[in-house]
Amino acid sequence: MNIVVSTLNAKYIHTSLALRCLKAYAEPDYHVEMVEYTIKDPAMNIVTDLYKRNPDIIGFSCYIWNIEETITVAQMLKKINPNLTIIFGGPEVTYDIPYWLDRIPEADFIVIGEGEETFKQLLDELHGNRQFENVSGVAFRQDGKHVVNPQRNKIDLREMPSPFRFEEDRNSLSKRVVYIETSRGCPFSCQFCLSSIEVGVRYFDREKIKDDIRYLMDNGAKTIKFVDRTFNISRSYAMEMFQFLIDEHKPGTVFQFEITADIMRPEVIQFLNDHAPAGLFRFEIGVQSTNDAVNELVKRKQNFTKLTRTVTMVKDGGKIDQHLDLIAGLPDEDYHSFKNTFNDVFALRPEELQLGFLKMLRGTGLRLSAQRYNYQFMDQSPYEILSNNVLPFSDVVRIKHVEDILEKFWNDHRMDETIELLVQNCYETPFDFFQNFGTFWDEMGWARIGHQLEDLFKRLKQYIETESFKNEAIIEGFMKIDYLFNQKHKPRKPWWDDKLDKQVRSHYYQQILAKPTVLGDDFVDENLTEKELYKHTVLELLPFDYAYYKNTGKIVEKQSLILFYYDQKANETKLFTSPVEAFDLPVVS
Repeated sequence: MNIVVSTLNAKYIHTSLALRCLKAYAEPDYHVEMVEYTIKDPAMNIVTDLYKRNPDIIGFSCYIWNIEETITVAQMLKKINPNLTIIFGGPEVTYDIPYWLDRIPEADFIVIGEGEETFKQLLDELHGNRQFENVSGVAFRQDGKHVVNPQRNKIDLREMPSPFRFEEDRNSLSKRVVYIETSRGCPFSCQFCLSSIEVGVRYFDREKIKDDIRYLMDNGAKTIKFVDRTFNISRSYAMEMFQFLIDEHKPGTVFQFEITADIMRPEVIQFLNDHAPAGLFRFEIGVQSTNDAVNELVKRKQNFTKLTRTVTMVKDGGKIDQHLDLIAGLPDEDYHSFKNTFNDVFALRPEELQLGFLKMLRGTGLRLSAQRYNYQFMDQSPYEILSNNVLPFSDVVRIKHVEDILEKFWNDHRMDETIELLVQNCYETPFDFFQNFGTFWDEMGWARIGHQLEDLFKRLKQYIETESFKNEAIIEGFMKIDYLFNQKHKPRKPWWDDKLDKQVRSHYYQQILAKPTVLGDDFVDENLTEKELYKHTVLELLPFDYAYYKNTGKIVEKQSLILFYYDQKANETKLFTSPVEAFDLPVVS
């Protein structure tokens, strides 16, 4: 019998650890073919490809991001081949089993919870006596009735076979994210999270994990993401793994972890700051809310003071990028409380701040108590909230405006200096900037169209003009810096009014060639020829002294010249500046 396991990933670069665990556990008794698609792939294309593989049994791994698309594929497959045995498994179908048995008649079986052993035993029965009532952790229909067998005992993870040694994966390891787990379970009880349902934390064999990581690196893996719910719950274990990765990593490899920041000891962070190569590690930290009363309602223990200490120490170390998460829509977190949460976390200036909305996941305590807070949420995945007793839909929409601008203008780091100037000098709080601009963005209809890089600058400039700031010219100057610093070429058509005509610009260049010290010793060291100066640099005027601002953080309105040079050998843009008064040309008005 031909056995296929499949899933629809959110993106092509993602890989499914679940499929690999199922295949590894089923072998060598059964040959299992793995096939992955994305949720963007047309259902007909997926069905056609699966049909060509002529499966007798096909298992789908299901999550909130792919369940609807997976159901569509299963329905089409069953119409084409009614004799095909279809198995659904994964977090999304593990809860509310009667609902799924009724909703997906095309699914012959549903695997509940941890799937490796159940899936293999189910294959045994499908190939044998078909006594499915003997398979723990599986649900099916018999004589028109639901049969839901109790889940089995947890697998001994130390005995699990490696899911990473398949020949068919080797060529793609360098192109995709590799997911790895060293533990299962979570010690915390956050009521919005599925991980809170499983009691205790179980670990895989440490030496096997290390061997797998060596294998992955030897075969080209560049991004390895640990999916442990709290990687640092055991300080000794985390330290051992950090040391191993520092000692044996290969250049270009990045390791990502989900950590609980408020339990991380300062000495651990100091160790990483002292010994980890820059860029080797990336931390994902769930903050969700800084309102203690809200956290208590969802049984989330968090010390924001200690979390702040961790994030600040890591940021000051300059070695590790941090991704912080917020959840809008938690119980009793109204618009103003969430605004405070946002400002508390944005003050830490994480490299990435993810603003998400509460999803009422099946099986979670919060979904079970939804009526208590008058939650209204989507009937189908991802079950995102629409409103609750303190957050009307109108406020949800407003916060979504914030999310849109945060993603485009902060997380992509296209305008770091401009955003910093705006939130520090032009608005009462950072949230106010993101909210006001986000609402303007939506009112202009820009949320419904695509954007090139220059469009983002043009639209921010258009918004700034509506605010009537006294320092509008200074804001535009910072926008020029952000724009040119991130370019590898001269803009063909700048979005700003060019105040330097060709003749004046040529005069500045000639004086720079005659006296390069005017732009400082670092510029002199570049030793640019006249051809290089004209071809690989951009010259602009600013209405303030940029060098003084970088040294003091204060803005002095004194016109200065700024030169951007893209160094092709170093693959970086370099910036040089000098007050205009250092040149024997009049100030340009």
